[in-house]
Amino acid sequence: MTKPDIASLRVYNQHLNHDKFKKPEDVVGYMCAMQAQEYTHAKWAIGLRMLSPADKMVEKAITTGTILRTHVLRPTWHFVLPQDIRWTLSLTAPRINAGNAAMYKKQEVTDAIFNKSFDVFTKALQGGKQLTRTEIAAALNKANIATDDLRLTILLMKAELEQLICSGARQGKQFTYALLDERAPVTPAIDRDEAVARLVLRYFTSHAPATINDFVHWSGLTVADAKTGTEINKGRLSNIIIEGVSYWMDADIDFSTAKKTGAYLLPVYDELIIAYKNRDAMIPARFRDKMGAITFFPTIMVNNQVVGNWSRNMGKKNIDIELKPFNKLNKAQNQSIESAIQRFKKFNGVG
Repeated sequence: MTKPDIASLRVYNQHLNHDKFKKPEDVVGYMCAMQAQEYTHAKWAIGLRMLSPADKMVEKAITTGTILRTHVLRPTWHFVLPQDIRWTLSLTAPRINAGNAAMYKKQEVTDAIFNKSFDVFTKALQGGKQLTRTEIAAALNKANIATDDLRLTILLMKAELEQLICSGARQGKQFTYALLDERAPVTPAIDRDEAVARLVLRYFTSHAPATINDFVHWSGLTVADAKTGTEINKGRLSNIIIEGVSYWMDADIDFSTAKKTGAYLLPVYDELIIAYKNRDAMIPARFRDKMGAITFFPTIMVNNQVVGNWSRNMGKKNIDIELKPFNKLNKAQNQSIESAIQRFKKFNGVG
């Protein structure tokens, strides 16, 4: 196997080119968690993996709480299912809190302030209420809890990590928060090793082939955790050495599924790019000096290889797509990309 074969298998295992899912929650459940701080792009990341995607369908799943959005894994926004949110937070929150400790100290947010803010959140949101950041800030200020600088963000994130709040339905373009207990059923607690094993299996099933360091990058956990998880799952995962590097994947993987496919307009922070520490398999050597543009901007992928960036200007009745290829595209590439553009427009109800 070669690096292009790795890219082909990743595209296949992320269901970008086969057996696409019918429902948004099926996508998120399979992927376990999907990075979601760029909200409109994150919805398209779900849509790319659906059979008949529509932005309104994804938005409805988020509105109804079929999909939740919170800070889990690395301290950034992710989509996750209600049935997965508690065990993943229990597993990853301690490391996120440890990483945030200096910020807590700098902003002079003590345990007493956290606990007082939690009481405010509970009283303000109980009974199914869903409030915007502005409304929550007003409630905190009324209780003499300062929300200037980064303090509001810190208080909200900490409440998420403590499994007190999560995303609510949007009010117009404003995001809201709700009590987690009112958005997600309580699920049985599991011990840490079981949680690690579960996360490792879900990652290497949906993102394979991937390395231990890829999992560490994606999850925010440790190398030791990754090794524990692969050991527990040794009957369900297999290991292969490619160009001197050790990769893990589903033990039942069919290597004949690796194939070249058409074009994709990948959103910024799509799992196909962001979920790996080393992205060389998806990026031709001549373009690896553009890693910043590939990591932090939407990318064009043709035949499982990144070939440029793209951007969109969203109008009510039209969407203008600007292509920014890293090199001149041939006729076949342009035709494939045009099909990808039409899929994106259809997802957004245009064209």
